Amino acid sequence: MAENQEEVKLLGVDGSPFVCRVKIALKFKGIEYKFVEENLANKSEDLLKYNPVYKKVPVFVHNEKPISESLVILEYIDEVWKQNPILSSDPYQKSLARFWAKFIDDKIVTSSFKAVFAVNDEKEREKNVEESTEALKILENELKGKFFGGEEINFVDIAAVFIAFWIPLVQEIADLKLFNDEKFPKLYNWSQEFLNHSVVKENLPPRDPLFAFFKSRYDALLAAASK
Repeated sequence: MAENQEEVKLLGVDGSPFVCRVKIALKFKGIEYKFVEENLANKSEDLLKYNPVYKKVPVFVHNEKPISESLVILEYIDEVWKQNPILSSDPYQKSLARFWAKFIDDKIVTSSFKAVFAVNDEKEREKNVEESTEALKILENELKGKFFGGEEINFVDIAAVFIAFWIPLVQEIADLKLFNDEKFPKLYNWSQEFLNHSVVKENLPPRDPLFAFFKSRYDALLAAASK
């Protein structure tokens, strides 16, 4: 395993929820890796070589074999390094975890960002707030224990880092109430437990620079919309 660990690389940007997922999983597994910070405005040759299809981060490189898409990467990591599993060995439970992780990406990530950044289209914003709220309600009802993995963090919890960390940050910028303890008490309590977990806390990006980044983007969109 030591040989494998010497040949593990993660290409990413620090403020990406998808990159953050991979960092959390690697930390859980205790895998040493080299993090390569990418500039998405000027993509490196390695990024274009390793992910020629989407040209996006994260890209996980193990023994020169590249893997793209964060949920695919999480599954790969779990299969290669058996310690501290994040997916159940039971085929049904594993399928459920995959389903809910994909649900988060398909129904919550996109609509939440659109709800915040649709500054010049009130109808579009309302539609996306409604979609996010509906999806978060469904997820709230699915949460049965302390974590989606019961007493331990699992694949779905890691996929949901976007809800715990990124939604509260971007909704503050747009003065929206997409996600809070009144609307989603179970999910909110989960988010606090999750963010305070030592492994998660250690691998979150610094909040202030990320807030400043999204705020400047939001202000630029507002300025453009008012012209």
